[in-house]
Amino acid sequence: MLYAGIDEAGYGPMLGPLCAGVSVFEIPDAQDPPCLWDLLSPAIARSRREARGGRIAVDDSKNLKGAGSKQHPLTHLERGVLLFASLAGRTGDWLNQLDDNALFESIGITAPETAWYDSSTALPLGNDAGLLRIDRARLERTLKAVDIRCCLVAASAVSAGEFNRRVRTSGSKAIVNFELMISLAETCWKRAAGRPLRLMVDRHGGRTRYLDDLHAAWPAARRQVLEESEHASRYVLTQPGRGPLEISFSSGADSAHFPVALASMAAKYVRELMMIRLNRFFASHMPDLKPTAGYVEDGRRFINEVQPFLETAQLDHSSLIRSC
Repeated sequence: MLYAGIDEAGYGPMLGPLCAGVSVFEIPDAQDPPCLWDLLSPAIARSRREARGGRIAVDDSKNLKGAGSKQHPLTHLERGVLLFASLAGRTGDWLNQLDDNALFESIGITAPETAWYDSSTALPLGNDAGLLRIDRARLERTLKAVDIRCCLVAASAVSAGEFNRRVRTSGSKAIVNFELMISLAETCWKRAAGRPLRLMVDRHGGRTRYLDDLHAAWPAARRQVLEESEHASRYVLTQPGRGPLEISFSSGADSAHFPVALASMAAKYVRELMMIRLNRFFASHMPDLKPTAGYVEDGRRFINEVQPFLETAQLDHSSLIRSC
């Protein structure tokens, strides 16, 4: 069976893309998915504090972006994403002379066609490529020992301009976020190729009922409610030619399910790489400009400072700044 997770990054900022990530693992068939943190413990740690002895931290991305240390702030995020993405995609040679364009191609990202994303960044940022190859071999051995395979690490990015267009069409940024999740869920269901699929997703907007949304996404599928409670909302979808899809929405999914944590990391790492490009572009025209993470308070500061340049260069504000 396949055990998968989806999570997003960048839902709240006013600058930069909304990103969503997905990870899919092939595991032995079981009534309930196992705890991959436990099974993979020789190579995997549940937090960056526990990432000693060469173990790789896999956790909610908010817990892995470092601040105030001697390491690059993306070191732990980057390590996990690059290692699992290389296992799911290409061979270990993929870690040689890597840049973000190669990573984006591997995980299905197309950079938005705006001036501030038209560059590339050499990778890794905070890790040594040689050590990553060693880590990759160790991780591969650990996965093989428990008969588990990482078969997909992917992401999607919605630029500010596309985000604004979708919000105008749908009437809600929550709908845009849900549709992004559904597109990745469809990717997982196709990849299952007839096998059972367990898909874990963080709860959207605190809701407990998703049946109508799932009907809109897959109108040809039969739907069964397994649970709709404060704890979780679980459904089974069946459709001719496909294996069953059990999809579960629950709060704190990124701390309870390994694939969701890894998906969170992929989404966050992609967004951070996009923001590096954005900041680089504006700094090339305004060298004293302080970079931004894009969140509202500092985003307003950034917009005020770049406003004269936007007008002089005749750049479209709606392609840079989110409407909500």
